[in-house]
Amino acid sequence: MPSTNILKALVNLSSALNFTLRTDVQSSNRITSVGASLETFVKDAFCGSLAIADLTSKEEVHRRHLSYIGNANNPPDFIISAGDAVEVKKIERATASLSLNSSYPKDKLYSDDPLITPACRTCEQGWIQKDFVYAVGAVQGGDLTSLFFVYGDCYAADRQVYLGTRQKIIDGLEDALGVDPPETNEIGRVNKVDPLGITYLRIRGMWGIENPRKVFEALNLAHAEGKPLVAALMLRTKFESLPETDRDTLHATGARVEDVKIKNPNNPAQLLDAKLIVL
Repeated sequence: MPSTNILKALVNLSSALNFTLRTDVQSSNRITSVGASLETFVKDAFCGSLAIADLTSKEEVHRRHLSYIGNANNPPDFIISAGDAVEVKKIERATASLSLNSSYPKDKLYSDDPLITPACRTCEQGWIQKDFVYAVGAVQGGDLTSLFFVYGDCYAADRQVYLGTRQKIIDGLEDALGVDPPETNEIGRVNKVDPLGITYLRIRGMWGIENPRKVFEALNLAHAEGKPLVAALMLRTKFESLPETDRDTLHATGARVEDVKIKNPNNPAQLLDAKLIVL
């Protein structure tokens, strides 16, 4: 049984007094520093360490709850021990699209995904797939103005949809340009572009996806004026699979928990039963 989950994170955020991100999280530049600060904030929410000031002490608490802490280039950003995988996305405008770079949208995290690291693949013995959470945080001037958690199976199609599109592009490039089949996670490579045969072209995929605030704009995200929006969306089956004690604790915070219908990402003609939680 995981020691923490999305409901515990929401309960911790419900009593948070400070939504200003720290400036002392180490990173190579200012932009990624803000992203690293948001990532630390989300880890703190899950691990119950929002009130801990010392970074070393924070990390000690994180290690008690997390089986994997990732890097900037490979999803996910962290994995809860025996629990969900979480990817943190920082944006400046609340409705800005999300840049996923070379990683296609994920309904779940799969252990055979070539884009994850060996350390991620072996962080827990025998895992095959994990529920995947996008934590989308809008940050302005160092302040977190909104934080929306959305589960991948509410948001992204089956991975074969994206892999199929990628393969069609690879096949087309091979036919049109004689592109060498990719030996890495790139789309392909064109060798000997110039007469001397010394130039090559690397072809990479850069995925993006609409902001969940736009995708689910029909949902009621009204929240207390003057406070950041903190919300979560998950399938009803996921909500009901979480410990009853955690569900009771969440209700006790006064959070709004609604039954909603959302489009099936694999077949929009069907509606799925989901839960929307707004603090």
